[in-house]
Amino acid sequence: MIEVIVRKGQSIEKALSLFKRKVKDSKILYELREREYYMKPSAIKKEKKAKAKARRKRESKFDWFLNFYIFI
Repeated sequence: MIEVIVRKGQSIEKALSLFKRKVKDSKILYELREREYYMKPSAIKKEKKAKAKARRKRESKFDWFLNFYIFI
């Protein structure tokens, strides 16, 4: 459970922003969206492979770019 202690003289806006940061860091909303509906194990594997493929494609774009400037 996430707790934010509001100290004397601390504004509510500051406490709210601290709460939002703690929620984001704990990845509660990510897990909530993930559990929003059931996904078959095969669909999870397919999505995981697609994400890995996209990540590799993004990384390969920067690899040639970095290598190009290293040799110049």
